[in-house]
Amino acid sequence: MSGKKKSKRAANSSPVASSTAEDPVDVVTAPEAKPKRRRRKTPPAAFEERIGYQFKDGALLEQALTHISALTGQRNRSGSYQRLEFLGDHVLGLVISDMLYRAFPKADEGEMSRRLADLVRKEACADVARAIELGAAIRLGASESNAGGRNRTAILADVCEALIGAVFIDGGYGAASDMIGRLWEQRMRTPARPLRDAKTILQEWAQARGLPTPAYREIERKGPAHSPEFLVTVELPSRPPAEGMGRSKRAAEQAAAAVMLTREGVKAERFDG
Repeated sequence: MSGKKKSKRAANSSPVASSTAEDPVDVVTAPEAKPKRRRRKTPPAAFEERIGYQFKDGALLEQALTHISALTGQRNRSGSYQRLEFLGDHVLGLVISDMLYRAFPKADEGEMSRRLADLVRKEACADVARAIELGAAIRLGASESNAGGRNRTAILADVCEALIGAVFIDGGYGAASDMIGRLWEQRMRTPARPLRDAKTILQEWAQARGLPTPAYREIERKGPAHSPEFLVTVELPSRPPAEGMGRSKRAAEQAAAAVMLTREGVKAERFDG
């Protein structure tokens, strides 16, 4: 074969085909896929420091902080805090009951029941939630968030109980008890409200004078639906009615009772309801 034909054949051949081990071809390959790191969707470590507990399973904490409004396209509520709230409510009641039994050895059943009711009511749970800045960590839907859901007493109380349930599952009774003790101990020693509230005192005062049970009546409700304000009046025969205002009907009734007691010269501490 002539040199001319060899040159022509070489010119027409593909570079890959003519490559040899001594003359390798650069081949572009896809970069090696790096294993995806699972992102932990939880609040910063500072939040766990505030509650004094670090979760082993971050998914539990995420569920405890998820409001139903943040779950789109789901018919069931299992991804929200509601199941954990159910559990946490009962864990809280048990732990507080144990704390009261140990802290007040001379208290009878009635006194411990009143103390328990005061410590586990939604307002108390919401106060604890505010103390640990729980509102900022809650996952809410846009509409609920825009409506002020992070500051709503009901939501804060529910999520607080769900948090207790999550700690109970993640770390057991001891971990839940330790956290509740840290967050509720001071409140147990110094109740935020008198054990005998204004309505109870007014009723006992009226009965001692042969008067009927005080009658409460809502006379006005104003403000947005998510944060209403109530005006309530309380009436007793032969005495002018007294009015009270509050963020709930119960709080307004307590305020009205306190006004009447003050007017009648009966000592009653302020009640926030």
